[in-house]
Amino acid sequence: MQQIRRRLLPLIFLVTSWAVAAAEPTTNLLTWNAAGDRVSADARGWPLLNLLEAIAAQSGWQVLVEPGLEQPASVKFKNLPYSEALRLLLGDLNYALVPQTNGVARFYVFRTEQARATQVVRAAPDSATDVQPRRVPNELIVRVKPGTDIVALAKSLGAKVVGTISELNAYRLQFADEDATEAARTKLLANPEVASVQDNYYVDPPRAPQVLGGVAAPEIKLTLDPPKQDACKVVIGLVDSRLPNLGPQMEPFILERISVAGPSTGDDSQPTHASSMVPAILQALQAAGKSSTSVPIIPVDVFGASTSANTFNVAVGMIAAANKGATIINASLGGYGNSPILSDTTRLLASKNIAVFAAVGNDASTKPFYPAADPSVTAITASERGRLAAYANVGTVATIAAPGTVLFSYRGQTYGAQGTSVSTAVATGVAAGIADANCAPWSQVIPLLQKQMPVPAP
Repeated sequence: MQQIRRRLLPLIFLVTSWAVAAAEPTTNLLTWNAAGDRVSADARGWPLLNLLEAIAAQSGWQVLVEPGLEQPASVKFKNLPYSEALRLLLGDLNYALVPQTNGVARFYVFRTEQARATQVVRAAPDSATDVQPRRVPNELIVRVKPGTDIVALAKSLGAKVVGTISELNAYRLQFADEDATEAARTKLLANPEVASVQDNYYVDPPRAPQVLGGVAAPEIKLTLDPPKQDACKVVIGLVDSRLPNLGPQMEPFILERISVAGPSTGDDSQPTHASSMVPAILQALQAAGKSSTSVPIIPVDVFGASTSANTFNVAVGMIAAANKGATIINASLGGYGNSPILSDTTRLLASKNIAVFAAVGNDASTKPFYPAADPSVTAITASERGRLAAYANVGTVATIAAPGTVLFSYRGQTYGAQGTSVSTAVATGVAAGIADANCAPWSQVIPLLQKQMPVPAP
């Protein structure tokens, strides 16, 4: 144990140094009185993109920004006209408010030319009460007792089976409409062959990476060693979006790609969310100063062609990764629906000594976020300069904090990603590196990470 701790320290130091390079943290506040066009703010190193998200939410404008701009705001004022407030918040950046004949006004933020402001900024939630679980309509997840004829049961209810988790005797049933769904729910709850009936919830897609100009991404110089003997083998299961080809630096680390949600025909000219998770993992593995590792990655697509995943498919994806040999699952996604099928899945994986690392979410919400909130999961949050990131959810108790920003190269361009999803990938990479270097079990690795990468106070 002492030997593992000594090997861990250089890696923790480098990861901590990486965190210092992120944006300055704070509890940033913006109050916009739309009726009187008066603004109050308390900004202390507020990252530009997060500031613009708050402006979009409170002003009602459509905000567009020039990609790659990085100018944190540090200013405090009360009850200023919005024109004065914007100048203080945006410093020497240029901006233009353009009314629209039909629709909301557009607010452009740019360095030199308005035409460069092309990145649409999403509106941040006004408060934690805005986030709610979203049930998939016309569906139920049913767990049955062994030996039950699920096809006959579904047919008797006018449903079709559209998903299966044989390890849990769990099935995803789809109905014609909500009336049929609720009628079937009543019958299923009264059926002695049925162990449980639950809802399926949407899992929203994580934020896509953004192109950055004028900065270079760290180079991945790792090489992949031959796999170790089974007792010491470490394999990461990346349950996420579709993963396009990553090029010669990172592609050797990718094992068989799996999709549990059907084919996806996305545009490979742009990176997906999974495209940012792989470099975050590999950069964390490389941070120990090693030139090689035997840790490969199994990417599992749980979105397919849809813009949303669901809790059933996330559970299917986790088990699929485990069945292909994953020993640790990276779940840089989630939602607010308390899903028993996810809890059952993480317990099943824990019983097989497969660790699950999951992100706590990025809405600054006080509500639990799943699967991170499940007891069998190691919940990961984001830190910035030794403090909790302002966007990180606090409704789920995290036990590890890691940097929430990554820069990476994709098809000759530099991209950036931010959030607790990045933190989860970093923590997964650190954990995998320790386990791989020391042939250490998760029961030793995870407590070490919790001690050396603690969660800062809000």
